[in-house]
Amino acid sequence: MGREHWKKIWVGSAGNMVEWFDWFVYASFATYFAGAFFPEGNDTAKLMNTAGIFAVGFFMRPVGGWLLGRVGDRKGRKAALTLTVTLMSASALLIAVAPTYSVAGYGGAAVLLVARLLQGLSVGGEYAASATYLTEASAPEHRGFASSFQYVSMTAGQILGLGLLLVLQHTLSAEALHSWGWRIPFVIGALGAAVVFYLRRTMLETEVYETTADDGVASEQKGTLKALWAHRREAFLVVALTMGGTVAYYTYTTYLTKYLSNSAGLPKQTATLVSFCALIVFACLQPLAGRLSDRIGRRPLLITFAVGSTLLTVPILTMLKHAGSFWPALGLSLLALVVVTGYTSINACVKAELFPTGIRALGVALPYAVANALFGGTAEYVALWFKDAGVESGFYWYVAGCAAVSLVVYLMMRETRDIDLGRVGTDGAGVSGEKRGQAGGSPERLPVA
Repeated sequence: MGREHWKKIWVGSAGNMVEWFDWFVYASFATYFAGAFFPEGNDTAKLMNTAGIFAVGFFMRPVGGWLLGRVGDRKGRKAALTLTVTLMSASALLIAVAPTYSVAGYGGAAVLLVARLLQGLSVGGEYAASATYLTEASAPEHRGFASSFQYVSMTAGQILGLGLLLVLQHTLSAEALHSWGWRIPFVIGALGAAVVFYLRRTMLETEVYETTADDGVASEQKGTLKALWAHRREAFLVVALTMGGTVAYYTYTTYLTKYLSNSAGLPKQTATLVSFCALIVFACLQPLAGRLSDRIGRRPLLITFAVGSTLLTVPILTMLKHAGSFWPALGLSLLALVVVTGYTSINACVKAELFPTGIRALGVALPYAVANALFGGTAEYVALWFKDAGVESGFYWYVAGCAAVSLVVYLMMRETRDIDLGRVGTDGAGVSGEKRGQAGGSPERLPVA
């Protein structure tokens, strides 16, 4: 890969990292600020309240996916990425200054809700803009490797959040953390987003987008719902292939720390350290799996993930509940995340490869955001609901079932690795895409499902 490609990947990844730091610290610090915005009561009920607000952010992601996906297709990937980080900075600042229940009653929870709505708008566009940018910015033979840095940066943001939590747990008392210490990561997130805003203002646009910017009639359809409807088959495919992956990802990342603390009975510091160590290994696995997909294709990795998640979720979560100490919990968490890597490492490029240039950002953004609103954002709330109902094991089967549905989709879909990203159509003619001959032969049609 050339120097310019690496520069684009670095700038895109750095911004993505800060975006997801701001997004995930809400979940990481929820156990400390849950009581600040709601009246005294059952601890699980307070966590359900904060998890409910967390889920509300996901329901704004389809709106953000539509608005910012449209910006990405019509104004450029750079414009969309700059706007997303602006919204994220504002939302982090709102959470940092939100008043507590003792000061403003439910007014603080209302501020928290508004902040999560803004975050939902931001992340709804961030995923698609960064997935599209990283995929388009790389050479065809390196798309899987380059796009894997989306989840490297996403995970890095979460690792930084957990690392900051570990530092604060060891430098502040539990009382201080519950009182005011939880605000620190949101202040840092707001400042980090301001820095990234500058970086993204100076970033380079992708060549694929620039070479199709003036495309006559096609340009009038870029980023429109009408154009997306012409590619509805691919859009529904994105929803279906995302379903199992997003539930598994949020189960073993966002929810894991709470699960180890509330269900497995590990101390909060130990649970946080398990997640921190597991995520470091997880981040390192992404480029390796992405590189593998460039050699053997995307479908083998997706199928491996779905089979593993379908068969192993119930035993892994059952054993995690009885892990009892750091090392067993870490080993089981790593096993789960190795399985999930089959999805996370390549899902960005798979979705980007399904759509032509003129509808790619919106085509990835909206259906992916819908899938996350329905399954990813609600995973933690569903888990806590099953726990509160006294049938926590029901959640294990729910996760496995979602993976099984995606497995059917992976088995039916065709390979996307060799599809030409340079196709520009926004009408029905581009639905199938093109497969380039390995030896420079004539293109042939490649159905995606």
